[in-house]
Amino acid sequence: MKLLRLGPVGHEIPAVIDDHGIPYVLSSLTADIDGAFLARGGIDEVARALAAGSLERLGDPADGSVLRVGAPIARPSAVICIGMNYAAHAAESGSLPPKDLVIFFKHPNTVVGPYDTVLIPPGSTKTDWEVELAVVIGRRARYLSSPDEALDVIAGFAVSNDVSEREYQIDISGGQWSKGKSAETFNPLGPWLVPLGEIGDGSGLRLSSTVNGEPRQDSSTSDLIFGVAEIVYKLSQFTVLEPGDVINTGTPEGVALSGRFEYLTDGDVFDCTIEKLGAQRQNITQGKAA
Repeated sequence: MKLLRLGPVGHEIPAVIDDHGIPYVLSSLTADIDGAFLARGGIDEVARALAAGSLERLGDPADGSVLRVGAPIARPSAVICIGMNYAAHAAESGSLPPKDLVIFFKHPNTVVGPYDTVLIPPGSTKTDWEVELAVVIGRRARYLSSPDEALDVIAGFAVSNDVSEREYQIDISGGQWSKGKSAETFNPLGPWLVPLGEIGDGSGLRLSSTVNGEPRQDSSTSDLIFGVAEIVYKLSQFTVLEPGDVINTGTPEGVALSGRFEYLTDGDVFDCTIEKLGAQRQNITQGKAA
């Protein structure tokens, strides 16, 4: 099954798509797909309701009720990112593979829907793309004892685009990357949250991206330097992970920072996909000062 949120910004309704591709409304179970829903075992509740046939079917798109797809998790309290977690991407960035987690944060309000427009900050000339496997935490975790224990706190996975402004991130960062990571619309997420039980530990998933239909990234999550379980385990030693928190696990090679491609400009179209987790598409538009 796939959990998702549908509707206008700020007014999304929770929904689920079953294994036959049929969508159902989750409003009888929860007001939203958020940290509180995940913490109480909401994914298991949805599975039981599907099995019992007690959910209302969503309207047929043929009747004109096509809805915007929002981010599959509402109001994450944190977006934690792992940098240079593919050896080839570290190399194209001019760095050696890290010996331990490189951690930075994005402001949670960067999270938008998978098909929402991405805005280039006014004056930016180095806005970049990064397809990433996102992990969504399902219950509070602190000082986990092992990577195996870490898998028990993961709700599921989603596609993420860790949009980055490289001049802000590198040239004028002051040594901390978040300045180049936190502009509005800089974290499209979704379209779905797929439960851990249907994906496993997140390894072996192909992920790829294109700009205007031209290939950019093509790799596998098996090439992560630090795998999903190890990331969550290690993070829990440094911070308390809360239900609904999003962890971006790193991007493979093929970004504009490599010097092989042009940065994003007004009118570009960015697509990315991860096996079993779906695809995103964003129109890239020049943002304007208020």
